[in-house]
Amino acid sequence: MARMKGPDRVRAALDAASLECEIRTLPDSTRTAVEAAAAVGCTVGEIAKSLVFRSGDRAVVAVMSGDNRLDPGRLALVLEEDVHRADADFVRARTGYAIGGVPPLGHATPIDIFMDADLFRFDRIWAAAGSPFSVFAIEPARLRDATGARVMELKAA
Repeated sequence: MARMKGPDRVRAALDAASLECEIRTLPDSTRTAVEAAAAVGCTVGEIAKSLVFRSGDRAVVAVMSGDNRLDPGRLALVLEEDVHRADADFVRARTGYAIGGVPPLGHATPIDIFMDADLFRFDRIWAAAGSPFSVFAIEPARLRDATGARVMELKAA
């Protein structure tokens, strides 16, 4: 699976979770939430951005609504240890993807996933699909169930 392209690995992860989600590869960048919203034609809030943090030697992903900023203190409280934004090498090593294309599932290593409760204000959200040009749409509850994500208030006030 490591030799597969990012969107192909995401497709395999979606299939393994019995999720019938179309992966869309777009001509415009989806690297940032603003770019993804423009490319897809949705609001920035409907973009589910996967932010990778480092907690000791392990990776933690916070899936946030595109219009929210993460409060790292909330994540640290739950983990009961400090969290730091992961650098590009750490992100690629732990998730198997480059920053700007990290999906909320299908990672190279086991990762704890947390979802911002604010994502549930939408019927459908758009998440990265393994490249800075690929996305897929999914209902927040289906994403939570497929990833085993812990849903909580993560946004900064």
